[in-house]
Amino acid sequence: MGFANIINSFKQKKILIIGDLILDRFIFGKVNRISPEAPVPVVDVVSETFLLGGASNVANNIVALGGKVSIAGIIGRDNAGKRLRGLLEQKGVGTVGVLEDNRPTTVKTRVVAHNQQIVRFDREDNRRLEGKNLSQMLSYIKEATSEHDVVIVSDYRKGFVSAALIKALVKCAKPNKTFIAVDPKVGHFHFYKNVSLITPNLMEASQGSGVDIHDEKSLLKAGKSLMNRLSCGSVLITRGEDGMSLFERSGTKEIKTTHIPTVAQKVFDVTGAGDTVIATFALAFAAGASLKNAAVIANHAAGIVVGEVGTAVATPDVLLKSLAGNRK
Repeated sequence: MGFANIINSFKQKKILIIGDLILDRFIFGKVNRISPEAPVPVVDVVSETFLLGGASNVANNIVALGGKVSIAGIIGRDNAGKRLRGLLEQKGVGTVGVLEDNRPTTVKTRVVAHNQQIVRFDREDNRRLEGKNLSQMLSYIKEATSEHDVVIVSDYRKGFVSAALIKALVKCAKPNKTFIAVDPKVGHFHFYKNVSLITPNLMEASQGSGVDIHDEKSLLKAGKSLMNRLSCGSVLITRGEDGMSLFERSGTKEIKTTHIPTVAQKVFDVTGAGDTVIATFALAFAAGASLKNAAVIANHAAGIVVGEVGTAVATPDVLLKSLAGNRK
């Protein structure tokens, strides 16, 4: 199947995202003086904007690529939660799986002046999901998994993703062989046993495998260690300017490695690139691409978004042009 056919099939695919929902708040202003109260800049606020962050940004990427998406996570009974749910629904994201709790909605606030981030402050409660909330979520996952082509777990270590949740998800996915892709977080690797794919960056792969990655030999050792330790189907390590490395099982025991060079012409901002990678990979695989071709398509999508300032997304037209102009 050619790349064009794969990308044209995105609109027919349904992706379920499970993970930490985050509201990104940006405050833009100007600095013309230092506070007389403390040696800190005084920011005169000019504007304020709210964007989808965390697992919500993965959903944003799916929508931009033309896919259908539902999301499961937890928000607070507060104004930030209402705003986050509203932004998701404006994008056409299914929010039946979004639960409300007494905890505050996770909000990352960035203060930006003269194109430079001055400070970031976070509001969050990363208590583990348990009790009634966990039971409700497991019930939703059991029902929703079979209705979607691929499930993405977006773990930002805010308390939502747990070993119990992943174990239940793997069990639900088994009957229909539903593909589970995980964007992992250091400290949680032992949660991800028996999933279909994990997509760590170099630092995460190094810490998750216990292997100091400094050359190709150590990279191969880390990738294979993760495959064997987690009994997962495949590992895609994103390597920044060096592209990606895909590890997949080609036989009962043999692990095949494919190195995919970067196609990024310029790198302005890597914010959200990991979200773009897993979103694009999931849609491509759901549309019939092999693991290798799904990784190649995701690599092109990443090359597009890192060339933009801020949290950017790829679109089908731009992705097709990139693939046609630089097939790697």
